[in-house]
Amino acid sequence: MKPLRSLSGLIDFDCAARWGSFKLAARELHKTPAAVSLQVKQLEEAIGFPLFVRHPRHIALTAKGQELAIVVARMLADLRGKVAALQRGDEEAVLRISTTHSFAIKWLVPRMSRFTKLHPELDLRIDSNDTPVDIEDDAVDVAIRYGPVKDGDPALLFRERLVPVYSPDLLADGQDALTLADLKRFPLLCERTPEGWLQLLNENRALKGDYDFARMYSHWGVLAQAAVAGQGIGLVPYGIAFEDIRAGTLLQLACKSAPFGYGYRLLVNPHKEAMTKVQHFRAWIVAEMEAMRATLSA
Repeated sequence: MKPLRSLSGLIDFDCAARWGSFKLAARELHKTPAAVSLQVKQLEEAIGFPLFVRHPRHIALTAKGQELAIVVARMLADLRGKVAALQRGDEEAVLRISTTHSFAIKWLVPRMSRFTKLHPELDLRIDSNDTPVDIEDDAVDVAIRYGPVKDGDPALLFRERLVPVYSPDLLADGQDALTLADLKRFPLLCERTPEGWLQLLNENRALKGDYDFARMYSHWGVLAQAAVAGQGIGLVPYGIAFEDIRAGTLLQLACKSAPFGYGYRLLVNPHKEAMTKVQHFRAWIVAEMEAMRATLSA
């Protein structure tokens, strides 16, 4: 078997495997189809087995070719990502965090000053979006995602519970706090459906009565902000309401919270798990979540 003396054969193979065509691969690589075909043929000679079955009008990966294509694609993606990071010169100095809109606005951003005081050497880049994240993308170091959780999940940061919250502006003169009986007096703000409210009312044996579930929102952060604005009593995950409760812009109704099968998970780019900046962030967010969990228990 000949030794691999150049990466160019792997690059041409990766491109041809993705396109299923030497012609289309040549177009991407700005080469001729014959040049791409020659590079792949030389690679096949070096490794000792065919990568493609060549038909008159198309090519198809062999079984071994399919296996190698997966490995080569991953290797080249890692290589390109590392080169890009080194070109930027920010591999150790920049921490890239991906999270959801509501979590970024209502939990992460309000407390990031505490993290930067601990680690002023880090430049933070926060990308908020609600789409699935490719955790192996070089543009992401860590991601916090909200979704269904299971006990024992090593990535689990915090299992949520739903709590009813309201603005102090809803209190009448001389009134210290709202009670369960007051739920019938105000609109009950929902995230998409009243299902969570029905569960909370059931937990507190208060299902009987007429309730106004007319106002619904597509995001927890928007719902929490509506509650801050005094538009009604909102039922939100504790983590989303936590900063407003601590600041006094929201008050928590004194009743049982509702169990919730959702929570927050910390996803770490496996290629960056050992990096100091990632370890610092993991330790910090775990401690912050533990402190929040303690207040919920209390």
